Amino acid sequence: MPNTVPSWLSGALKGTGPGDGRLTVARLADERTLGRGGFALTSPAFGDGEALDPCFTADEEDAVAPPLEWSAPPPGTQELALVVEDADAGEEPVCHWLVWGLAGQRGKLLEGEVPPRVGKNAHRNSEWLLPEPPPEDEAHRYVFQLFALDLPLTLMPGASREDLVKTMENHVVAAAVLTGKYKRQPEDAGEGAWDEDDFV
Repeated sequence: MPNTVPSWLSGALKGTGPGDGRLTVARLADERTLGRGGFALTSPAFGDGEALDPCFTADEEDAVAPPLEWSAPPPGTQELALVVEDADAGEEPVCHWLVWGLAGQRGKLLEGEVPPRVGKNAHRNSEWLLPEPPPEDEAHRYVFQLFALDLPLTLMPGASREDLVKTMENHVVAAAVLTGKYKRQPEDAGEGAWDEDDFV
């Protein structure tokens, strides 16, 4: 898949990075479906392009996934699915969260709430993968991508990102994106807290 970032997406993302063109939204959405009918994704915990609180990251004990809220999707939506990826981890975005089984209507996920169905993240765990970028890096962008689908998904919990993406292809009627940023401070990276091969 080429890493060219379509213009309709670059205008919606906060900042640019090597993985933008390979985000799931670049593969599944287009200019017509992004924000269709005012479909929008927000969070009461951070604004679009703003920093994530450490309580949602690997730098704080008992960290959880952030709360999310979304407006009503277009008529005919059967289900919503959420993909969260680190666009700045390299040429291939790192998957932090796969969620589906969300009702095709206005709704929300509370802070730390367990979603209906969750797939495997980049560490092959079925949970919110806590952001843990290298301390020397500039802030990484975690792109929350919400998809309105015209059919209910039959995937079982624990499916992979590729399984989810293949199932959603040609069924996205609207999409919305929300970007949260996170930069670790050197003192956050305590000795033994991370392995250089595990940055996400």
